[in-house]
Amino acid sequence: MPAVDITSVAENFNADPYAFYATLRESGPVHQVVVNDRLVKPSWLVVGHVEARQALNHPGLLKDWRDTDLFPDIAVTAANANMLESDPPHHTRLRRLVAREFTARRMEAMRPRVQAITDDLLDAMAARPERSADLIKTLAFPLPMTVICELLGVPDLDRERFRHWSNEVVAPTEGSPAGAAHEQLSAYLADLVEAKAKSPGEDLLSALIRTRDEDGDSLSAEELIGMAFLLLVAGHETTVNLISNGVRALLAHPKQLSELRADFDGLLPGAVEEMLRYDGPVQNATYRYAGEDVEIGGVVIPAGATVLVSLAGADRDPARFEEPDTFDIHRAPQGHLAFGHGLHFCLGAPLARMEGRIAIRSLLERFPELVEDPAGGPPAWLAGSLMRGVARLPVRW
Repeated sequence: MPAVDITSVAENFNADPYAFYATLRESGPVHQVVVNDRLVKPSWLVVGHVEARQALNHPGLLKDWRDTDLFPDIAVTAANANMLESDPPHHTRLRRLVAREFTARRMEAMRPRVQAITDDLLDAMAARPERSADLIKTLAFPLPMTVICELLGVPDLDRERFRHWSNEVVAPTEGSPAGAAHEQLSAYLADLVEAKAKSPGEDLLSALIRTRDEDGDSLSAEELIGMAFLLLVAGHETTVNLISNGVRALLAHPKQLSELRADFDGLLPGAVEEMLRYDGPVQNATYRYAGEDVEIGGVVIPAGATVLVSLAGADRDPARFEEPDTFDIHRAPQGHLAFGHGLHFCLGAPLARMEGRIAIRSLLERFPELVEDPAGGPPAWLAGSLMRGVARLPVRW
């Protein structure tokens, strides 16, 4: 069976990838696709829920591509020395060292600060005389960006420059040089880690520099850069889209929005989980490759092949979710894959959930007449197959 070329239908695909995944799923859970012209060969795309869970935790599907020729035009940098691009036992070691500091207690202690940052951003929105704004610029981006920077102890980060690099890493614009933003961001973070080592504080990055396990093991300078890269990029990009996709879904379903407003305490946690399932921030997990022949869903993926696990496709699988294309904040929340599954399950999931709940509740309480701005034009969808979201979200009140 020939590979399906997603790039040839990019505009329609970006607007509604779910229909595309549903069509594929009807003929099987695993397919060959062309998604990136920088890859030499087609990839295998997993769109079934059961099969996605299997692939996400399969020991034969590897993440560390640095000694392969899968991306020949992308230079390896220190930023690649992170948990997401590593395999056991190296991944196990990194995760253990980071988990010692990235604790639920540290995350929960940030709740008052997350609320204060949110309130300040909403104050600035409310002061706008035009009573309209791009919700990405005014709330969805600055909230998680400020939170992750304060958590890591880098309040002076050049956020506009960082936002550009981060966007290019996760959703590269057409014609951009392969790996250029990655290299620039890696160099920037190397300077950041060096400065933090010379002048530590009580923040997470300082704690990671100091941390030692029982055997005296610690993160190397390169691993610290990789960890800063992963926490900064993953720590804000995903939450931007959680907030904006969630607000878009609610505004498109006014009856459920009204029900949520009437019972935030009872409905908000489940509503955020449904936002994550229905239109989650990460469309496809980052590339894996087969270290050996691997069978998923009755399909043998040959050794050396790249694999994409479609979190978006899996979370709309009718074999797992009844009426999966229906947004329903009353749905039982268990089982979605928006944060992944297995050993690479998102370490920052509790923080993302907290930020999403605080931001969405505070926004809706502050602006009871919030609607999408009809003068805002058509959605500007993020490019590529990794992230799911819009580049701007015009709203008015």
